[in-house]
Amino acid sequence: MERSLSLRDTVPADDARGSERSGPGAALVGQDGGVSIPDLSIDVPARVRELARGAALTPVWRNGLGGLTFRTDDRRYIKWGPLDDEANMRDEAERMRWAHQWITVPEVLEQGQDAAHEWLVTVALDARSAVDPRWADEPELAVRAVGQALRTLHDALPVAECPWEWSTAWRIANAAERGTRVPDELHEAPPTDRLVVCHGDACMPNTLLDDDGRPVGFVDLAALGVADRWADIAVASMSTLWNFGPGWEDTLIAAYGIEPDRERLEYYRRLWNET
Repeated sequence: MERSLSLRDTVPADDARGSERSGPGAALVGQDGGVSIPDLSIDVPARVRELARGAALTPVWRNGLGGLTFRTDDRRYIKWGPLDDEANMRDEAERMRWAHQWITVPEVLEQGQDAAHEWLVTVALDARSAVDPRWADEPELAVRAVGQALRTLHDALPVAECPWEWSTAWRIANAAERGTRVPDELHEAPPTDRLVVCHGDACMPNTLLDDDGRPVGFVDLAALGVADRWADIAVASMSTLWNFGPGWEDTLIAAYGIEPDRERLEYYRRLWNET
């Protein structure tokens, strides 16, 4: 099976940049998303040093759960953190390996866990996040690239071959397992427009662009699964507000190639915020 030609293959990168979040999923540091750039003097977990195998380490990302991502000088990323019931790295690695048949995602080198922590090692891509400071003066270029990339992902990944779902029912059940109760009015989704394999966290930081602003790949696929395409479109367009301010939601949707569906947008944005 051939991967989509719309997102070109890439080679490892030497650097990754980013900024702090201003909303959920709003900014990316390195290639995995995050909350802040760790201090360079941070204590490196023993497991990370073991995985580095002597390579120099640079911390590039820290999340609110204590998770860390490091870049190595041999062009790898090492993601390490406490076990996470919502979006674990085992699921992420499995989905990345599956999606790699059709779209460009970082190659998984290693994944594992112990009683308290999990880790994921990937090959770096020659790309930067769609919310990298590089695009601060060119938000329209970045927003359009993400809309186009999302359409490419939806068109490329085969629903019939996808073993996972991201339906409303699945998300509500997953939230319940984590002790989160979703309001009753969200338990029934609008009629399905088009079933696709959704990214599952289509916020702008999770699309990678080359230096010319062309989409080249995706990261953070732990929730990838079959759902109505508006589940992704709603979140991707909403994330433009977090990253570039108001006025860009419909630009992303237009770049995707569809007219805004206000009912579905409102529903799936609420579902995202409640789960």
